[in-house]
Amino acid sequence: MSDTTPANGAQQSPPLVVNIQYIKDLSFEVPGAPAIFTTLRAAPRVDINLDVQARRVSEGQEVFEVTLQIRAEAHDPNGKAGESRVFLAELSYAGVFTLSGLPAETVEPVLLVECPRILFPFARNILADVTRDGGFPPVLVQPIDFLALWQNRRGQAGGEAAKV
Repeated sequence: MSDTTPANGAQQSPPLVVNIQYIKDLSFEVPGAPAIFTTLRAAPRVDINLDVQARRVSEGQEVFEVTLQIRAEAHDPNGKAGESRVFLAELSYAGVFTLSGLPAETVEPVLLVECPRILFPFARNILADVTRDGGFPPVLVQPIDFLALWQNRRGQAGGEAAKV
């Protein structure tokens, strides 16, 4: 058993603490119900959009809210243009994280890569449950490479760091 107490006797805080995770917003719409359940002849095509946002909860503290926003929009592949939406699911799933003793240059990647990695499995499960409970096959979002997403976002911003 190792002792993690520093020589001065103070407890060292972990660099990343998950304070809480929660559903910030959840919406599920089936505009063509109940008729869609009898007219849909093929599996709907589902388009997924995902975004990650981070913000400081209060100035002067190292407490941040990280939000995963997932939008799943399903369309009938045989439907008419403008009338083909089968369902729309939108989920904002957030967590509050405390960062302690991290170098300034690592704060952004921790918030936009590591924190979303923690939140993603829970958000994925919620989205699968809500679509299944809505009468459709569960939407199973494939694993996300948050590092590539973050690097892509930085590249599009011309190398500027995202504001957190």
